[in-house]
Amino acid sequence: MIRRRDDDLEPDEERPSKGARKRAAEDLQQLGEELIGLPDAVLEELQLPETLRDAVLAARRFPSHGAQLRQRQYIGKLMRRIDADAIRVAIEARRRQREAATRQFKRIEQWRERLLREPGPGLEALLSEHRDADAARLRLLIASANEEVRRGSAPRAARELFHYLRDLLTSASA
Repeated sequence: MIRRRDDDLEPDEERPSKGARKRAAEDLQQLGEELIGLPDAVLEELQLPETLRDAVLAARRFPSHGAQLRQRQYIGKLMRRIDADAIRVAIEARRRQREAATRQFKRIEQWRERLLREPGPGLEALLSEHRDADAARLRLLIASANEEVRRGSAPRAARELFHYLRDLLTSASA
């Protein structure tokens, strides 16, 4: 085997350092580990090469730590043969979507808690932000939810209030 010396490289053909290559390989292996944790439906959406998809599915089935470690390394090796940027972009988009859904859920929950804690001022604030809200229905749901809390019964009205707020706030942000 003939080795190329650095002197033989063209000026614009600089070879990455061994450390840089190792970091890139570890990054791809980490991306492969993320693939292992994805649900099957998301994995199918990514349209991975069949060998990579099969390797990811197999990694989920291995019970021993050693076998899983070897499989993760194999997945990292397979990842070096494909364009991993498209996978990174898809996983990042999914993460951002989940974060947005979590923020939306928290926002709805905060409104519901505020309406139950301070019905008058909370309802005024909500109606000032969302003019299309049904004030009468909101008042009824708030009163029913507070009555359920007082009686210690199931929070049916509180859930209904949450659903109404979800529909209201989701349609307003769309």
